Amino acid sequence: MEETRTELQMIKMSEIQSQEVAWLWYPFIPYGKLTIVQGDPGDGKTTLVLNIAAKLSKGEGIDSEMKLTESLAVIYQSVEDGLADTVKPRLEAAGANCENISVIDESIKSLSMIDERLEEAVIRTKAKLLILDPIQAYLGGGMDMNRANEARDMTKKLATLAEKYQCAIVLVGHMNKAAGNKAAYRGMGSIDFFAVARSVLLVGRVEGEANIRAVVQIKNNLAAFGHPKAFELSEDGFQWLGDYEITADEVLGGIAPKANKLEQAKRLLREVAETNNAMQSNEIFNLAEEQGISRRTLENAKKELGIRAKRINNSWYWELDKIKLE
Repeated sequence: MEETRTELQMIKMSEIQSQEVAWLWYPFIPYGKLTIVQGDPGDGKTTLVLNIAAKLSKGEGIDSEMKLTESLAVIYQSVEDGLADTVKPRLEAAGANCENISVIDESIKSLSMIDERLEEAVIRTKAKLLILDPIQAYLGGGMDMNRANEARDMTKKLATLAEKYQCAIVLVGHMNKAAGNKAAYRGMGSIDFFAVARSVLLVGRVEGEANIRAVVQIKNNLAAFGHPKAFELSEDGFQWLGDYEITADEVLGGIAPKANKLEQAKRLLREVAETNNAMQSNEIFNLAEEQGISRRTLENAKKELGIRAKRINNSWYWELDKIKLE
């Protein structure tokens, strides 16, 4: 049988209009692209995406990098948890506006990654975030995510959908049990899933901290890597902790992170405050640099301790005499 010839189509780069990448959550979740959130079962992946969905549904961001001016429509697909007894109660506990969160009814036919209903749902709801949790459940009959060509075809169709409607698509996936700590290869089957995604986030436990989960970006093709984050699961529910000093190797290897840099920064400021009512900011930055504390982490510690900056002549000083005691 003769193979159908595909007509050659050429596009000059001069005909393409340049545009900037838009972000739902800079630099972790871009609009119009695929993002993977992966981790071991029970390590907090679903908790993270549910709380992000809840925040978006009422026009709020999970942190200052998620700048919203209005509530957003979200589609959240999950087959592992019951909608009535698990998903909705968890959304309500997170304070979600459930009017803005929809789910495609799979009672008649199960959904797959290449299902036309995905596009129809995005159009109908004008969703800006689509979550498939876990992606392993949406492969469709006979598809194998460990086979590169099939994984590539599936993810390319999703990527086209994301770009067409400038919708952020998040694929939540369980990591496989391959030996070693290389995050890309402990991902969700074929490396092609990892290749097509523009951002990949690793969610995992923090050794020695029973209730804390780390979020570490292990791939970013669109911007500089984001600083690792963390959240806490307590009796009061989900609490966002923000910047956290930990590496992907420490998460994957079950290695206790080095002293939390934020706590180290606060300890440094308290020690300086014992002998100084005020100090030039440049001097404090130099002290922090000597201890491997970044400028950003030091600024966060300053904010948490309620330290104010004051300009004297042409120099900035940090007022340390009214530092918050903990």
